[in-house]
Amino acid sequence: MDLNIITIIIAVVALVAGIIAGKFIFAQDTRKRIDEADLQAQSLIKEAQLKADTYKKERELEAKERFVHLKSEHEKEVMERNRKVLEGENRIKQKELTLNQKTEHLERQIKENDAIKQNLNRQIEVVNTRQAELEKHQEEHTRRLEKISGLTAEEAKSQLVESLKQEAHSQALGLQQEIIDEAKQKANKEARKIIIQSIQRTASEQAIENAITVFNLESDEIKGQIIGREGRNIRAIEAATGVDLIVDDTPEAIVLSCFDPLRREIARLSLQRLVSDGRIHPARIEEVVEKTRRQLEEQVMEIGERTVIELGIHGLHKELIRIVGKMRFRSSYGQNLLMHSREVANLCAVMASELGLNPKLAKRAGLLHDIGKVPDEETELSHALLGAKLAEKYGENPAIVNAIGAHHDEMEMQYVISPIVQACDSISGARPGARREIMQQYLQRIKELENLAQAYNGVEKAYAIQAGRELRVIVEADKVSDQDSEKLSFEIAQKIQTEMTYPGQIKVTVIREKRAVNVAR
Repeated sequence: MDLNIITIIIAVVALVAGIIAGKFIFAQDTRKRIDEADLQAQSLIKEAQLKADTYKKERELEAKERFVHLKSEHEKEVMERNRKVLEGENRIKQKELTLNQKTEHLERQIKENDAIKQNLNRQIEVVNTRQAELEKHQEEHTRRLEKISGLTAEEAKSQLVESLKQEAHSQALGLQQEIIDEAKQKANKEARKIIIQSIQRTASEQAIENAITVFNLESDEIKGQIIGREGRNIRAIEAATGVDLIVDDTPEAIVLSCFDPLRREIARLSLQRLVSDGRIHPARIEEVVEKTRRQLEEQVMEIGERTVIELGIHGLHKELIRIVGKMRFRSSYGQNLLMHSREVANLCAVMASELGLNPKLAKRAGLLHDIGKVPDEETELSHALLGAKLAEKYGENPAIVNAIGAHHDEMEMQYVISPIVQACDSISGARPGARREIMQQYLQRIKELENLAQAYNGVEKAYAIQAGRELRVIVEADKVSDQDSEKLSFEIAQKIQTEMTYPGQIKVTVIREKRAVNVAR
């Protein structure tokens, strides 16, 4: 029993000792852990302090750098503003200097102008004084003349004007008498022309006779001179006149073919002068053709003046007289236009006299009723409306203007002479053999053929020759090249083929000639 108690006591003591020893060990272990924790905490605090110091230094450095950057930018802005201020001050100084110079210059000019003005005033005073003296001398001279002549100045002027009127009247009467005498002297010649033209109206070959002219030669040797070396002379004549020269086996003759009588006449007269002169070369040909054209224009004016004198028409505008003269070289449906107009004028005068109207006014309207058929420029207006426009332009009576525009019912008839002109025009054109429709259609086709070619850029002249079987187009060398010439020939041929109606075929020849001209002085 005692042993068990001792054992139990020993066990209890051992247990207590173990518990005490365990507590001691646990306390040591806890103290050790606390120490380690303190060490760790101190190391973490130190590390945090180091990081905080480092971050603080970095922020301070960044702040310093930003401050330095802002300071430099501010300094730059300040310097730029200072520079602009300096430039502005320099400009202001320069402007002030310029203004000062201008002010000084203006002041000098003002002073000079004042001096000039004073000088002019003095001169004006001198001029006024001399003018007054001259007026006094003139009045005194006039009084002396009036005293010597016994007439006042107004009476002397009246006598002088009256003497000039009488002299002018006498000269006008003399000139009128000379014109009448000249007209009487040429009456037989004009009568022969009228007879020949009347015969031609009834000829069977009307179109051929109106389209060709035969030029007679003294010998066939002249044909070679007219043709020239390699045909240069005949080409120059055709290019200058627009007339086709046909040189064939016909002895001592050359045929001039062209639908325009005015061109044929120019070519005939030019050939006549060239053959008489003997000098036939391109330069001479152009000179003679130009001279002939001018002389023919004068001849046209003479024909117009002779026509109006023979018909007793007075006060006609010169341009209308020229148009009347051009009618001599035009035809209407194969009928000579001037002869037709003269015939209509005479018929109108007879009919107006029978009706108790003004025969002179009717004759004037009859002569001018077809002036629209010979315009200087092509227009889309009909010949009646164009003629009325021309008559109105050159100051004709409104009754004449209306008669011209209404003779084909294209205007309303407002005067009595209008139906008279229309009736007389129909009478003249309806005579047997007076007109041929075929000839007019042929001329219209030829004109359309030439106008078609002239519508292209760079085309200087276009001539339909050989009765419309060939179209010769002369282009400007500065505007059209050799390649363009070939292209132009093809385009014209295609356009003729698509837009026109014609028998057979038409040959299109484009001629481009380059000339180099210099003058030795």
